[in-house]
Amino acid sequence: MSAPTAWSSGRLRFFKRPFHEYRLTDRVALSQMPLFVTTLLTAFLVWAFFPDTMDNPLFVTFLISQLVLMALCYAIPWDRLPYTSFLAIPVLDFISIGAGREGGQESLTGISLLAVFPVIWLCASGYYPKAALWFSFLGPLAIIWVPLLLKGNYTPQDFARSLLLPVMMLGIGVSVSVLTLSMMRQQNQLEDKDEQLRASLRTSKRQESLLNTVLDTVHLGVLAVDADGHDVLMNRKQRANHELARPKDIADPNESQLLVFGPDRKTLVPVAERPVRRAVLGETFTDYLVWLGEGSKQRALVTTARPMKDSDGRFAGSVIVFSDVTDLVNALAAKDDFVSSVSHEFRTPLTSILGYVEILLADEPDQSQREMLEIIHRNSERLLTLVSDLLSSRNGQLIVTPHTVDVAELVQSSVSSAMPRAAAAGVELRAETPPQLEAHVDSARISQVLDNLVSNAIKYSPDGGQVVVSLAQEDGHLACRVSDTGMGMSPEDASEVFAKFFRTSNVRRTAIPGVGLGLPISKAIVEAHGGTIDVDSTLGKGTTFTFRVPV
Repeated sequence: MSAPTAWSSGRLRFFKRPFHEYRLTDRVALSQMPLFVTTLLTAFLVWAFFPDTMDNPLFVTFLISQLVLMALCYAIPWDRLPYTSFLAIPVLDFISIGAGREGGQESLTGISLLAVFPVIWLCASGYYPKAALWFSFLGPLAIIWVPLLLKGNYTPQDFARSLLLPVMMLGIGVSVSVLTLSMMRQQNQLEDKDEQLRASLRTSKRQESLLNTVLDTVHLGVLAVDADGHDVLMNRKQRANHELARPKDIADPNESQLLVFGPDRKTLVPVAERPVRRAVLGETFTDYLVWLGEGSKQRALVTTARPMKDSDGRFAGSVIVFSDVTDLVNALAAKDDFVSSVSHEFRTPLTSILGYVEILLADEPDQSQREMLEIIHRNSERLLTLVSDLLSSRNGQLIVTPHTVDVAELVQSSVSSAMPRAAAAGVELRAETPPQLEAHVDSARISQVLDNLVSNAIKYSPDGGQVVVSLAQEDGHLACRVSDTGMGMSPEDASEVFAKFFRTSNVRRTAIPGVGLGLPISKAIVEAHGGTIDVDSTLGKGTTFTFRVPV
């Protein structure tokens, strides 16, 4: 690029800058520049076509004064003076133009029109708008009238003829003032909006920083994706999860290449069933278990996804949360292995005890010995049943053999058996059943459910109260309710009450015995019959368990 071309390009870039971004000195000089350039052109025309005028003292004064004023624009430190002091320049321009008009009007007409430049400057500045309009009229008027008054040879017609220029300048001044005020209002509005946007941007950046800090602090992997599956946000923990699932030989794997395994820790999860893919398809899910990585570093994570919607309610993406539950899964597996091992170890001696007790009973012992042997036999059978239930509960299966049973009789029998315990606890126990209600169920298993529920109702009513066992037929189902007025449960505890080995926080603070298996086993028995069981409880007021099985 040649030097002149580079200078022209730089100059264009200079003049493309917003005017208010220049230094005050540059703004003053730029405001004076149009009149100065026009003065140079006027001087050239006069020199070329009317050289005699160049000897006119007034015209020379005009030229010199313009040079001086242009120099003053750069020489005076305007930023150290009162801000509007630069308006003295356009006021002095009227005097300079007046001298030029008197000195050159015989050669060039219309020099007085140069007054339009200081008029525009004053009115466009936006300062002292009323005074600027007065100068727009009086300044051009003085350019014409002052010489007339000094000469003394004038007529009223001379004054009248000279009014056109001041009126024109006043009109230009009014137009410029109106446009300037409008532009200033718009500029103020834009500045206000700009400040609001800057404040919003600062707030947004603070919130973004806070969000990133929070997300990087929590020990959960958080991933946000847009509707097309592109990552929008990923916190520190999730980046570690992603690195764990990345194959060693692939630097930037796609979703199908990540090491995401199912519950068996060996089978890769199909792409369509992977958490991120399901989330991109708009699915909502909770606690979906997958294993990431392989070998000794493999980790179990439960994933939860919720979709995001835009202002029109359209799907805009999803947020997926990954929670590491490896230690919990391993602990549950160890617990199940322990229960299975212990249960198997118990079965052998219990079977042996039952066998020898039955042999002793077959030998027809005397009455006192028979009673003791029968107690041993009954409790051994009960313990063997509990061990079998532990194994069945661990495997998630319970075997039932349904047959036609009068369930009303089972309820009455369970209540009668529990009467001594209820009386000892100060609990009023009663049954509300029809005379007969037959159903196709496993009598031993349903009796086990009834015994568990009634026993719990009495156990968790330590201060007395009432326990009512009711039975009815509803919509082809047998519905049995066991209600008590005991200690009750919180909603949080009630939601976990059917979990194995779970005991409520209220119960753990008391000396009430239990291992937390009765309700899970009861639930398994009811579900094995194709039925349901639920709980309704209020802390401090009591609990109602309801199970339903098909008749």
